[in-house]
Amino acid sequence: METVLFYLAIAALCLWIAIGLELFIGNRAIGFLKDILPAQPPLPKVSIIIPARNEEKNIREALQSVLKQDYGNLEFIIINDRSTDGTGTILAEMQREDSRLHIYEIKVLPSGWLGKNHALQFGAERATGEILLFTDADVIMQPSSISRAVRYLLDKKLDHLAIAPVINMPGYLLGVFTMTFTIFFSLYALPWRVGNKNNRKHIGIGAFNMVRTEVYRAIGMHRPIALRPDDDMKLGKLIKINGYRQAFLHGEGLIQVEWYTSVRELIDGLMKNAFAGVEYSIVMIVASTVFQLSLNVWPFLALFTTGGATWIMNLAIVLIILAACIDAGRPQNLKPWYCIGFPLGTLMFLYILWRAMILNIRNDGINWRGTHYSLAELKANKV
Repeated sequence: METVLFYLAIAALCLWIAIGLELFIGNRAIGFLKDILPAQPPLPKVSIIIPARNEEKNIREALQSVLKQDYGNLEFIIINDRSTDGTGTILAEMQREDSRLHIYEIKVLPSGWLGKNHALQFGAERATGEILLFTDADVIMQPSSISRAVRYLLDKKLDHLAIAPVINMPGYLLGVFTMTFTIFFSLYALPWRVGNKNNRKHIGIGAFNMVRTEVYRAIGMHRPIALRPDDDMKLGKLIKINGYRQAFLHGEGLIQVEWYTSVRELIDGLMKNAFAGVEYSIVMIVASTVFQLSLNVWPFLALFTTGGATWIMNLAIVLIILAACIDAGRPQNLKPWYCIGFPLGTLMFLYILWRAMILNIRNDGINWRGTHYSLAELKANKV
């Protein structure tokens, strides 16, 4: 057994050295939106498209931040998607206060669509701007956010720009999960590589997906990903595989979102797309579990159960992990000491994966915002 643990430590150390270097170098290749100067006239028209379903808690503050943008050529399209709370009342009040808001209401969801995906296309079909910005009803933007993003899109001759917001979640557990999720997402998407047209890596951020209108229409809009719970990433994939240029920036200091306010909300919120993220593959989840337990959890436990050279190698692994977590948490303004909870964050992530898979199979699909989508139709929508 000691020999097995020794060779496991060697393998894990080699992998974490490679991972650490990839993250360290890659993170420094990603720019920050706050470092971009605002756009100068002439300004192309930007249509901001915001779907909202039962968003009474956050929508007023989010829309107020969007309305305060200092970009001089904006169109505001808000889609009230079958809300049953006070969202409609708030939107009506805000429209009376600011006539720039174009409010549309969806009362019936057509078959073959996830609600948000349909709402996004519904809004885009009514947009008149040269550039579309898909964002969410809980995203807060500083006044120069859109102006800086347009400047970057134009200067770099991009077709698609995805910007990661700072994620605000209260408490230690949610902070630990955010840091862990940031590591996992970075390794999955490798966002520093998406600008290379010859690389298959792609990106999409639901909080801020800016795309040229002609490109969006050329790829078939949201229709090819109508039933994808991971619509933001798949939109990015559609753009990339069709030969268009995309890039990724950090929105620290300018764009933020309150993702979830409790662990229960976090689990429930990620349930809809966790299984989709691994293409509904049971094999992928099993393999990922073995890999993550061996690579991300065991080295911490090994510090209390091993000795000698094995202990030294596991200590090196843990130190690399802690350094990688602190570095990854920097653009998210996360407390450095959250890194100690990385194995706990890994276990939370695996729990969500397994729970999502089991419930998807048991319930034959997902129940999301009052609508059931069968597993068969979800699996059929491959991109």
